[in-house]
Amino acid sequence: MLTEKLSLTQIFTMLINFLLGSSVVVGIGIDAKRDAWLVILVGMFVGLIIMSFYLYLMSLLPGKNLYEMIEYCFSRKVAILFALVYLNYFIYISARVIRDFGEMITSAILPATPIEFTILTLMLVIGYILYLGVEVLGRTAEIFSPYMFVFVFLLFILLYAGGKINLTNVQPILSGGFKPIIKSAIPSIIAFPYGELIAFTVILANIGDFKAARKICLISVFIASLILLSSDFLIIATLGENTAVRANFPLLISARLVSIGEFLERIDVLVVFIMMLGILIKSSVFLYGGLKGIEYIFKIPFRYFAMPVSCITAMFSIFITLDFSDHLVEGLNVDIFLLHIPLQFALPIFVLFVLLVKKWKEQRNEKRGVKA
Repeated sequence: MLTEKLSLTQIFTMLINFLLGSSVVVGIGIDAKRDAWLVILVGMFVGLIIMSFYLYLMSLLPGKNLYEMIEYCFSRKVAILFALVYLNYFIYISARVIRDFGEMITSAILPATPIEFTILTLMLVIGYILYLGVEVLGRTAEIFSPYMFVFVFLLFILLYAGGKINLTNVQPILSGGFKPIIKSAIPSIIAFPYGELIAFTVILANIGDFKAARKICLISVFIASLILLSSDFLIIATLGENTAVRANFPLLISARLVSIGEFLERIDVLVVFIMMLGILIKSSVFLYGGLKGIEYIFKIPFRYFAMPVSCITAMFSIFITLDFSDHLVEGLNVDIFLLHIPLQFALPIFVLFVLLVKKWKEQRNEKRGVKA
């Protein structure tokens, strides 16, 4: 099997776009209304802790991905069972992410285009990228991320220049106290998007210099959190809390408010590009995690499965929910307790415990061997 290595810049851009992903599409923490940006602030510190936990877990077995770590802790037979669980989980989340994008395009950008066509087209692109390898995914993020940063900056400048930002919409701060913020942050924002970083326990095995990657990963989480915080602040400041809560795609609606001199208008393309790049990277990372699980079980290079699994994921994303409201309820309420918390935290913590015990026993045996 081919060994691929990602550069630190590629990991940096992939992590940022991964965290933005569908978080920018549907908005997070909006339930806290005018204090939504404070929810992201709380989530940022939690996200740094979560990322540190996954990095520490991987540092105990450098060069091994999640599936290989489970095998080290238990056995290959047990690891195959867990691999089946995680690969289905990763593919399921990839399908949900793609559905987010399909719903946005169909309802807000191209209403006459069937959602099946939109989803299948993007999934074929993702499948081809993964067929070429994770390095190509890294280069894709590396090449297009500068445009994303520029477009985010332009969006702020144009909304400010057009006089659409009203700071009274975010005042007074903490009008409802800390309870709405904590309620919005825990457990939803912990599982989405920060808990989803578990997918990088597969990706980071392709890092050449893992020690240097630790700092880059934490910086990426910090910067992505700042962008999400700024996005929520912009949404509330332009739309107001009532409109923001009711909107399916609040950032897209905010972008449509730009009107400067009746000349510069409808800059939806900027937001669509930001969302598309984030969705592409996030769905690809999850799909890659699922493909590596298939590779681990059958010991066949994941490239052979890239296109077929991409098509299956596209089909699955269509049938996954009845409509967008059902899609949101399932993702933000049901999945958190049934899937996210057990697979993002409970099982990795158990693996860490077993890993530490095995490491301790190995060190003790080595010391006894030296003494003997």
